[in-house]
Amino acid sequence: MLPVAILSGGLAKRLRPVSETIPKALIDIGGEPFVAHQLRLLRGRGIERVVLCVGFLGEMIRDFVRDGNQFGLRVEYSFDGPALLGTAGALRNALPLLGGAFFVVYGDSYLPCDYGAIESRFHSSGKPALMTVFSNDGRYDASNVEYAGGVILAYDKKVRTPRMRHIDYGLGVFRHSVFEALPPGPYDLATVYRNLLAEGNLAAAEMPERFYEIGSFDGIQELSRLLHPCC
Repeated sequence: MLPVAILSGGLAKRLRPVSETIPKALIDIGGEPFVAHQLRLLRGRGIERVVLCVGFLGEMIRDFVRDGNQFGLRVEYSFDGPALLGTAGALRNALPLLGGAFFVVYGDSYLPCDYGAIESRFHSSGKPALMTVFSNDGRYDASNVEYAGGVILAYDKKVRTPRMRHIDYGLGVFRHSVFEALPPGPYDLATVYRNLLAEGNLAAAEMPERFYEIGSFDGIQELSRLLHPCC
């Protein structure tokens, strides 16, 4: 199966002051750092190799995860360096570790979906990128995707319309070439998605399972209840 790039380099401003001393990936969920749950989920879905794209306090993540052997994975690291590169810039920086195609998941996402089916959909689409979407209707976060007939018609995280009933699920698949030509400096993954959509180069897959996230304190509590319902 394709490797997974996990975007874990952000500052997690919504989780301050907790995130001022530990990276979001190490926030406690049921007695363990979140990244432990995330990596076990990926291994259980057939993933074998992960590249952690890290920035702020990234050394703490590396010191905990190490080479990934404790999770049955091979884990490598791509550091932003002295300045944060943004989500797409971090992927451009990690390309030497990722190969010809790869999954991308956000470092605060817990996505219990069928990764093998998503990979198959990506390959059969013939397109250089795929976005997964979920029929959200504003339930778990603000919907940002207009989707119909298996096709994404619009995507925007800032300018939303009533026709946007779906949301970016948090898992994408990309060919290496998508990030090769990006300009130097910080660059956002949402911009890459919008450009691909405008060019007709973005496939889609709708997910039946809802997403979970730890980007907010409410999300942390919800995931904790999912993983430890008795506590």
